[in-house]
Amino acid sequence: MIKDILQKPESFYKEFYRKSGSNKLTTHYCPGCGHGVIHKLIAEAMDDFGISNKSVVISPVGCSVFAYYYFDCGNIQAPHGRAPAVATGVKRAIPGSIVISYQGDGDLAGIGGNEILHAANRGENISVFFVNNAIYGMTGSQMAPTTLIGQKTTTTPYGRSIQNEGYPIKVCELLATLEAPVYIERVAISDTKNVMKARKAIRKALQNQVENKGFSLVEILSPCPTGWGVKPTEAKKWIEEVLSKNFHLGIFKDKTSEPVALLNEAKKFDPEEIKKIIGEKNQNEQDTKFSKPDVKPKYQNPRIKISGFGGQGILFLGQLLSKCAMISDYYTTWLPSYGPEMRGGTANCQVNISNKRIGSPLVTETDVLIAMNLPSLDKFENDVKKDGLILVNSSLIGRNVRRGDVEVLYVPATRIADEIGNTKVANIVMLGAYIAQTKIVSNDCVLYTTNHSVKKKEFLKVNEEVFRRGMEYVISYKRKSNKEFDTVIF
Repeated sequence: MIKDILQKPESFYKEFYRKSGSNKLTTHYCPGCGHGVIHKLIAEAMDDFGISNKSVVISPVGCSVFAYYYFDCGNIQAPHGRAPAVATGVKRAIPGSIVISYQGDGDLAGIGGNEILHAANRGENISVFFVNNAIYGMTGSQMAPTTLIGQKTTTTPYGRSIQNEGYPIKVCELLATLEAPVYIERVAISDTKNVMKARKAIRKALQNQVENKGFSLVEILSPCPTGWGVKPTEAKKWIEEVLSKNFHLGIFKDKTSEPVALLNEAKKFDPEEIKKIIGEKNQNEQDTKFSKPDVKPKYQNPRIKISGFGGQGILFLGQLLSKCAMISDYYTTWLPSYGPEMRGGTANCQVNISNKRIGSPLVTETDVLIAMNLPSLDKFENDVKKDGLILVNSSLIGRNVRRGDVEVLYVPATRIADEIGNTKVANIVMLGAYIAQTKIVSNDCVLYTTNHSVKKKEFLKVNEEVFRRGMEYVISYKRKSNKEFDTVIF
């Protein structure tokens, strides 16, 4: 006897462990929200096509921002409206991946209007699922680019007017005028019949990408009972009677039966051709390579956080490490942190150095922490994994590391730099200490990279001297004490 088993799609996490709160089995969406239904349709298609292990969901700001709670695949969060740009980068970097841009109307049609327009015009081989509920649902029910004429929101209490706010933007009609997109359709999830049409459209958009056909966008009219201030049943009725009358359902463009356009094939550039285009300037520098030193297994493939006050050269130190890694034939990433914390707080950057390709520039599990001030140690000490390495600027940090399951190296970096005559180069002292301890790159590589990265030539000799002093501090202590690490007690 055949028996149907009702369960979550395999492309969903069985338990939403990333979700905040104690209930890990339900979504965070409001009752009657359409996102859960749309998520399910996408996950089922991923299961049926067998693509979850190579899929990447790009979710920007808005109700869609927590898609990573649910989809058991690659997930990247993007700044508001920038999902198409991020999706473009992922798809071009990993052509075999299936990239999904999942966006709301305030995000895609508002701040991201330029992004989606140009991604569509380039014919990027991605699948875009555009959730249109005619309102900014997450941030307080303000007017969105798709809000209807006469519709009341918190920012249009008397209703949207043509004179003040203009007409609603119809994304499908707009993008359908472009040459490059292969498939554009608008659907709704107001009732069972329309949900099945939406299911078919979502599958087609993904299938187009699997077959390398090009840019596909499915706009989905979805209920937002909370934002609209109505019951879930009334919200579905409003889609049928009002929203779909303004945003007509149907296919606006379908070129999937046509041959795959050359537009969607990445052009291969000959390295020699690139050299001619950009010229031979600095070519000798670009060709410079250094061999990898022998690195102890515990120091290989480090995921590094560097943190300190703004003005301590934190970001520059991260750049130097990444540049050294590049010309030493490693894979590497450098991710800076910008913001108000740069002005006296904990500025930081994240560096990955690996023998293998790196999936994300984020450092979520830290192998190495370089803490240049006390707030940085307080903030990031517990992020370091067991048996990881912490380098402490003991000149400015008046306490020991509290953990007993990590290796610690105390270096008076600011004092050493001050002895040379410039406290601004304390970051290079710490770089010398890190290289002396781990040997992740060669000394010559660091000196070469530093000399070609510093604009003020008067700093060249200073940097070389403090780098060597940082190395000598670690080496001399180990020689005297026959220990791996300093254990300063304050």
